[in-house]
Amino acid sequence: MSRRPVRSAGFTLLEVVVALAIMAIALGVLYRAVGGGVRTVGDLSAYSRAVAIGESVLQMRDSVPAEGWNEAGQWEGFRWSVASAPYQPGSGAGVPLHRVQVDVAWSDGLRDRTFSLVSLRPERVDSAKRGAR
Repeated sequence: MSRRPVRSAGFTLLEVVVALAIMAIALGVLYRAVGGGVRTVGDLSAYSRAVAIGESVLQMRDSVPAEGWNEAGQWEGFRWSVASAPYQPGSGAGVPLHRVQVDVAWSDGLRDRTFSLVSLRPERVDSAKRGAR
């Protein structure tokens, strides 16, 4: 009778190396997915703050003087500027309008970002002019 060699229970070196390689690839993919999600949340937070700043600046005035509205400022790392120009609609008499554009800019560390908000605002009519009409 011949004896069979006794095989020890356990993993071979090749099996361990393959398992480590699979685990490293899976962890790399997981790391990229989580990192991308965190970056996206940060970007969305900055954009929503920029929108809130733009809307706040736009609400500073409910009408625009005849000479226009040009102003700039800064708030907590965000830079904003306002520019207006007379708006000429197709036809019809009415209140003169101004096209108002609010630009908000910031840096996220890697690149500069901007957000623009555009609206129409009526031209301010002075009470002296209103009485003369």
